[in-house]
Amino acid sequence: MEITVSREAKASLRRKAEHLSISLEQDVAFKEVSTGLENYSFVHQALPEIDAASVDVSLDLFGKRLASPIVISCMTGGIQAAAEINRRLAEAAQALGLAMGVGSQRVAIEDGERARYFQIRDVAPDILLFANLGAVQLNNGYGVRECQAAVDMVGADALVLHLNPLQEVLQGEGNTNYAGLLRRIEAVCRVLPVPVIVKEVGWGISGDVARKLAEAGVTGIDVAGSGGTCWSEVEKHRAPDSQTAAIAASFASWGIPTAESIRMARAAAPNVTIIGSGGVRTGLDVAKCIALGADAAGLAWPLLRAAKLSSEAVTQHLSAIVKELKVAMFCIGAQDLGQLKATSFLRSVGSMDRS
Repeated sequence: MEITVSREAKASLRRKAEHLSISLEQDVAFKEVSTGLENYSFVHQALPEIDAASVDVSLDLFGKRLASPIVISCMTGGIQAAAEINRRLAEAAQALGLAMGVGSQRVAIEDGERARYFQIRDVAPDILLFANLGAVQLNNGYGVRECQAAVDMVGADALVLHLNPLQEVLQGEGNTNYAGLLRRIEAVCRVLPVPVIVKEVGWGISGDVARKLAEAGVTGIDVAGSGGTCWSEVEKHRAPDSQTAAIAASFASWGIPTAESIRMARAAAPNVTIIGSGGVRTGLDVAKCIALGADAAGLAWPLLRAAKLSSEAVTQHLSAIVKELKVAMFCIGAQDLGQLKATSFLRSVGSMDRS
């Protein structure tokens, strides 16, 4: 099917601007639902038997070496305001040796003039970079050609296909035909020459979905669990009428908490790279994600706020997170990420009194 600049794609430019301003200016947190990370604690080791200076948080991820297991999650793009934010995020990722994803590139696939708002390789030539498209577009005429175009557009090392059924169904203009989508994802995985990562946008990946995605051939899963930015709350603020706003508001407690989504995905897809995201805020959160089974952790909203200021603000924020991660690892005697993932010192809070 030939892709033309659609009315829906044009409308998405307006949505992007609204999403950006709402995320920065409104309370869009989950209600009565948290990440679940607070339900886990590390058992402090007063005798860690390692030198703090030797703690190594580097890793290989999707074929590239990262200095730390941190992904700047896919957030925004396609408009001028987002372009500046992405460049600041990319500069920080380059400075610290981290990974980063751009926002959905659909508008630039359909309007080539928008591609420049996503291109960041000139300021981040070495980072692990993820291209990004909505998986549901595979049911709307997109295929391997468009996926490859998204990768080529930004010089990406991998492609993220994001899943957001709840958000789409809450949008009057959303794409809600998810029928048969798994086999289309599988077709892309078979042909695309770069890794394919499937990512939720904030309600989590269940064990059953993780298993199906692994069987379809995805290289990675970003669980993006509940507890961070609640996109039904974002859509509530965009709602055209009170009834639609009320429906969106009723889903403010929907989703799989990040901690449990990581556990589910790891158990169901033991050989797939898992990124834990959704409400990750600190280096201690990153450490918990990895100890629960993730290979890396993703952050979004706190970095969006920092990026409104400067790339230096993003770098400082992320540097503190890396330091917190190293402190947590030192205090449980984990010298590298392999030891952190295998640690026996992460316990559910209720079991701490039995340690």
